[in-house]
Amino acid sequence: MIKVASYNMRKSIGTDRRRRPERTLAVLGEIDADVIALQEADRRFGTRAAVLTDHLLGDHGAWKAVPFGIRQRSMGWHGNALLVRADAQVVDCEAIHLPSLEPRGAVMADLRIRGQVIRVVGMHLDLSGLWRRRQAAAIIAHVEASTHQYPTVLMGDLNEWSAGSGCLRDFAAHFDFADTGKSFHARKPVARLDRIMASRELTFTEAGVHDSMSARTASDHLPVWATVKTA
Repeated sequence: MIKVASYNMRKSIGTDRRRRPERTLAVLGEIDADVIALQEADRRFGTRAAVLTDHLLGDHGAWKAVPFGIRQRSMGWHGNALLVRADAQVVDCEAIHLPSLEPRGAVMADLRIRGQVIRVVGMHLDLSGLWRRRQAAAIIAHVEASTHQYPTVLMGDLNEWSAGSGCLRDFAAHFDFADTGKSFHARKPVARLDRIMASRELTFTEAGVHDSMSARTASDHLPVWATVKTA
């Protein structure tokens, strides 16, 4: 089984309005996932520098960032990043360009974890329902058009407040959703904005929201997680 997680880390700015990257890493350590999709992982302006620097990740020792190599100081693409365990092999990786009015993107990596290759897509979709659907269609088409096909996990902040319409219906035609739970707002969760999905070669065995004291102050979103195995 492989444990995956998704976390809108809000550039490590907590509900106390303080930027504390070490606190973000502490929450990730509590989750202890094999693969983590991060949203808002880079600073918004200037060089878009990563909040969790290589130095911080190196000191922690558990994970490495998938190297997309798009911007020199960024961890990912438009704030989307993937962390994997230090002993995992990155078979391939790429950014996915999404249709949008404001900067949006997704990231995809093929990862060999304990001998199994799994594809992971991380995303942060638009605030507009129309653009979310267009972005969902672009991600689905990109995955389906790949030369090599692998069991696939998609996760991120979908910004979808509905229970099952809009982009959720579009994704559900191709992928199954993990029953993670409400993740926003961290202090009093009322919405399932953060989602984990998987292709039908995979089965969810467990899923949930990581609701700890640290997580309630580290970001305005709580992390979501799931364990998957080959169906």
